[in-house]
Amino acid sequence: MNHSVAEISTERASIYLQQLCKHFAHKLAVEFTPEQGRIPFSLGTCRLEAADGRLTLKVEAEDADRLVQVEGIVERHLVRFAFREPPAIVWHPAGQASS
Repeated sequence: MNHSVAEISTERASIYLQQLCKHFAHKLAVEFTPEQGRIPFSLGTCRLEAADGRLTLKVEAEDADRLVQVEGIVERHLVRFAFREPPAIVWHPAGQASS
């Protein structure tokens, strides 16, 4: 299993988490609260956490190609929701500290 993580600094972390989850819930079996979410795509899974002015995105998929696809789906949608403060989204392999 391949894993990656992105952390975005924003005071709107919970709002974006809920927007993403509600959006994907129209077609997927999404689970979420204001602080955590889980989006099960056919290609892989995205887990979201909102805390202390930070939105953390954790993606896992069977292989690297699917991982990149899930990252792209989540990133494109988040950028649309956060158009007023476009986030700098940098994906890192899970376990690697972000700079």
